[in-house]
Amino acid sequence: MKILLAEDTADLNKVVTQMLEMQGFDVDSALDGQKALDLALSNGYDEIILDIMMPKLSGLEVLKEIRGRNIVTPVLMLTAKAEVDDRVEGLDAGADDYLTKPFAMKELLARVKALTRRGSQYAAKEISFGDITLKSDSLELISSNTVRLSIKEFSLMQALLLNQEHPVDNNYLLEHVWSDEEDVAEDTIWLYVNFLQGKLEYINSNVTIEGDKGGPFQVIVNE
Repeated sequence: MKILLAEDTADLNKVVTQMLEMQGFDVDSALDGQKALDLALSNGYDEIILDIMMPKLSGLEVLKEIRGRNIVTPVLMLTAKAEVDDRVEGLDAGADDYLTKPFAMKELLARVKALTRRGSQYAAKEISFGDITLKSDSLELISSNTVRLSIKEFSLMQALLLNQEHPVDNNYLLEHVWSDEEDVAEDTIWLYVNFLQGKLEYINSNVTIEGDKGGPFQVIVNE
């Protein structure tokens, strides 16, 4: 599998590149955002790792540009900041996951493997409910309009649609959507539910997600 790593700290870039190559990944590295964007637009990757703070173009600028060009490659964001606003901005721009610096190489590798594994599983089928269709090959949610979901958003919507006949509690969602991550708070589930609610409204769907913070949650059709 081929990975694009964009990290402007040369020593960290080198260490991460070597670690990924030792695990069998083919890695292209960039030390600034413009180089990362050029590579992303000219090559196919199984995953892209973007540092948020980079010269020339920030990781968020690169992310927005590639998503604007309908590149659906899974993206892991790296940030030196721990504030929620930074994470939300990245996720809202189309990132699939984030990792805060400093991080353990073991954790980075686990996130990389999880995203590449999930990315390879999305060619299975379509799921329809109410007036929406969830497409696994393109991670699109379709009604009168179409919107692209992040991998986490897709996994959450998929879990809800596969259990449409009954409410789904937080324990189930943590086990099936965030099974590869430790210490995920219930607030994270609520954040993603809100993301999905916004996207359902954007595509003018009559489907909504019923439930309050803390769950359980269920997809329903508004008559």
